[in-house]
Order: sequence, then structure tokens, then C-alpha cells
Amino acid sequence: MKEISNRSATFNYAIEQKFTAGMVLFGTEIKALRQGKANFNDSYCLVDKGEMMIKSLHIAEYSFGTTNNHVALRDRKLLLTKKELKKIISKIKEKGYTIIPLRIFMSESGYAKIDIALAKGKKMHDKRDSIKAKDAERDLKRTLNY
Repeated sequence: MKEISNRSATFNYAIEQKFTAGMVLFGTEIKALRQGKANFNDSYCLVDKGEMMIKSLHIAEYSFGTTNNHVALRDRKLLLTKKELKKIISKIKEKGYTIIPLRIFMSESGYAKIDIALAKGKKMHDKRDSIKAKDAERDLKRTLNY
């Protein structure tokens, strides 16, 4: 399985700190993830009753599934340590912080893991600055290759 990444996350958010969490999945969800059938559009994380949840993560139905196939847009529980959860909860209480998913990947032991990040939303001028930096880096690479 190739990793599934949220490419718009680094464009729209300034990432402060990253965490790796496990996900509670049903049988056909893990099979669909191995096929690379997930979409991060409008997905976000929140803390509900002391548990971290990811909302609107779309994992497409497994193509060879039967009537017991999973629901594509359900809330999924994320598995973090208590220490990490406390750190995230304290940061979220500050104004402007949010939790966003960055990528889904398979660990060496075969479990689906998700990287989440504490992030602050970028303003329009911040986005312009990051575009300028990418263009300058691309131009520098072009000149070095010639």
C-alpha cells in the first residue's frame, strides 16, 4: 500500500507538532485502505468525551465486500496515549489551533496508522509566501541541474 497524504494540509495550515495514532477500523475498511481508497476532503479531528475522533474521512467501500461492507463516512476513533491527548487538549483550548490529518500509512506490523498535526490556519499572505518559497526552490533546482 502506498501512503495516502493530505496535500492541501501544508498549504492551508502552519504545522506546529505531529503525532502518530492508530485507528479503530472494521475489516473491509482496512482492505479498502490497502487498495489506497481514502480521501481527506474536509476531514478533521476533534476530542469527544476524552477520545480523539476523526470526522468525514472517506474510505470507499471495499469492491469485493458483501452486504457487511462498511459505511464510507463514519466517525473513527483514533488511538493515542493519555499524555499525547492531554497535550493536544491543552493546545486546542488556545485560540486558532486545530487538529488535521496529514497521512495514512501501514506500519511494519500491518496496522493502519494516521499522522495528525496540531496546526494553525494560514492567512492569505502566508499562503502567498509559501508559494513564493516553493517557486524560488524550484528555480534554484533547475539552475543547479543545468
